[in-house]
Amino acid sequence: MGKIVNTSIFNQKNLLLLGFIVLLIAPLFLTDFRLNLLGKYLAFAILVIGLDLLWGYTGVLSLGHGIFFGIGAYAMGMYLKLEAAGTRLPDFMAWSGVQELPFIWVPFQNPILAIILGIFIPLVLAMLLGLLTFRNRINGVYFTILSQALVVVVVTLFVGQQGLTGGTNGLTSFTTIFGFSLASTTTQTVIYFITAAVLAIVYFASKMLINGRLGQVLIGIRDGENRLRFLGYDPAIFKTFIYALSAGIAGLAGMLFVLQVGIISPTMMGIIPSIEMVLWVALGGRGTLIGPVLGAIIVNGAKTIFSESYPDIWLYFLGLMFVIVVVFLPDGLMGLFKKFQKRWSGLHAKQPNSARVEKNYS
Repeated sequence: MGKIVNTSIFNQKNLLLLGFIVLLIAPLFLTDFRLNLLGKYLAFAILVIGLDLLWGYTGVLSLGHGIFFGIGAYAMGMYLKLEAAGTRLPDFMAWSGVQELPFIWVPFQNPILAIILGIFIPLVLAMLLGLLTFRNRINGVYFTILSQALVVVVVTLFVGQQGLTGGTNGLTSFTTIFGFSLASTTTQTVIYFITAAVLAIVYFASKMLINGRLGQVLIGIRDGENRLRFLGYDPAIFKTFIYALSAGIAGLAGMLFVLQVGIISPTMMGIIPSIEMVLWVALGGRGTLIGPVLGAIIVNGAKTIFSESYPDIWLYFLGLMFVIVVVFLPDGLMGLFKKFQKRWSGLHAKQPNSARVEKNYS
């Protein structure tokens, strides 16, 4: 018996491959400034993959992922600041009257340890919060509100500790990484390729996780948590795990972000950035992995284009884009793509040469 193989180019695998090819050749046709912006968008794309695992597949909405993103960024920023200062104290510490390097900063003198802590600290923080909330069956809107409250607490803490965090100014004036100049075009290009590679690794690893048994459990939690509990599963364990994993991914994205932007401040980990992250997932199409990636890149790209072309009214254009997607595309951009794919496949199937029949011989 033969099987029909669709030869249409409009399938997700082909478009995904095309997208990664475009990312690889981007340095050939983009200026240094535009390439740096694209690298920043890719860091955001890494972040929303973890958020999609939590919200799109598990059904847990967090409006506090800016914290984990910011902690990762601060971890990398602390290492970069210490390397720039050399044997001296960072400038903001001297201005604040700090006499010696605080013990919290000491581990970040080692770049490898700083990278590990940039992932580990958000992961552990999310795990502790998950155990306290999910074990007590704090779900839905109550967890969402709690995650927002945590943002307020952490941001206030970072702003108030001028001598430790740089206060409202945050950390900036980075010069080198591993001894290489951050202002160098070569260094920035390498950082871009590293960011693109991390995005690919995180995406395919998340895809494998979702396609496995764990992914089925997560979807079961989203669609019917009580039924899953009746079958003998403990949803709190799985939700805590995926919450911690998404926080670790956010910390990793934050470290890559600060390398592209060169600054991290408490405003970048506040409530508004956390809400924007959720909007990227919604606009791209939650529960698809690739949709949030596209949402993060397209929305931030549109923000740059609108702000450059229409500096006085660009927020109206961005708001209009959000309204159009929410009203007319409830499933996000991936929902529109799937509708187009079905229509294309239907038209393609009517043509005599639209499919190839492969015969299986026994």
